[in-house]
Amino acid sequence: MNDELLYLIALSSIRGLGPVKAKALIQHTGSAQEVFRLKHSMLRTIPEIGRVTAEAISRADFKRAEKECQFIAQEGIRVAAWSDSQYPERLKHCDDSPLLIYARGNFDWNPARAISIVGTRKADFYGKHFCEMLIAGLTQYQPTIISGLAHGIDGAAHMAAVEQGLPTIACVAHGLERIYPPVHRTLASRMEKKGGIVSEFMSHSEIAPEMFPMRNRIIAGMADCTIVVQTDIKGGSMITAHIAHSYGRDVFAVPGRWSDGLSKGCHQLIKNNMAAILSSAEDLVHYLQWDKPTHSKQTTLVFSEHPNKQAQCIIEALRTAHDLVFDDLMGITQHDWGTLNSLLLQLEFEGVIKLMPGKRYRLIGS
Repeated sequence: MNDELLYLIALSSIRGLGPVKAKALIQHTGSAQEVFRLKHSMLRTIPEIGRVTAEAISRADFKRAEKECQFIAQEGIRVAAWSDSQYPERLKHCDDSPLLIYARGNFDWNPARAISIVGTRKADFYGKHFCEMLIAGLTQYQPTIISGLAHGIDGAAHMAAVEQGLPTIACVAHGLERIYPPVHRTLASRMEKKGGIVSEFMSHSEIAPEMFPMRNRIIAGMADCTIVVQTDIKGGSMITAHIAHSYGRDVFAVPGRWSDGLSKGCHQLIKNNMAAILSSAEDLVHYLQWDKPTHSKQTTLVFSEHPNKQAQCIIEALRTAHDLVFDDLMGITQHDWGTLNSLLLQLEFEGVIKLMPGKRYRLIGS
């Protein structure tokens, strides 16, 4: 067992201490282990610690910390401490970043490009479809997609990233012994192959409302920018946007119909000059000044001039039937859900087809 990890876990679990004070203590003493070696009288003299916090430190639950170390070893959990070189560099620059981050999966803690995408749990087709189009348009730049694994926009962003072969990370508000919501267990499992799940909370932590805003600061802190796709004026997505803005990170908001309640929060962010308008992948690339990679794997194909056989099946089906819904196309072409969805997105992106009212696809010019 790593002794310093044991002490770090014990320190991070002390109620009322918080990551800012915990990191200050470690900087003052040199290590988490040294914090616990200090006498109570010495702890009280450290700035902003005082009697109450010093007493809490002296009562730290080392049995719980030992159980967490066992869980980490048994489950193959990756742990990054704030002082480690592998700790997410973007997050390290945030004053309130967690002392420890636990993770499942296979991903780079410090990718070259990382964006967070957040939004309402009640997302409609417009919001989910925008996530798919945006991520499809960014595939050649290979960004890591970060979100919160919730229903709605979060799930749509993670799923689109998985379908496009991009790394995607979910920041969750609970320990890594569970997946919430349970309906996303299969998605989470797929994400771990090229991405993963991260949390600052120990396993078997009791979920409380305040844990979700804490999770949101990790979503904002691990990314170069935060994109809000759909949200009302109140909610977790607005909290994430404000946190990202406070960190000095770029914030983008996707506009909707002015009468649409799901876009009220996005419009407010834009009107208050807290977010720039985002309407396409090209907008984001321009704002962030991403240079097109010269040696990256080309993952998108130009179908408009030279469609491949899979895409040609879709084109022929639409040419014959004029317009078709997704399920009809899946039956005619015999493509699986992921393949068909990816092809339709690319054909739409290339201007070969368009999405009509009623979620029907049609060839341009037909």
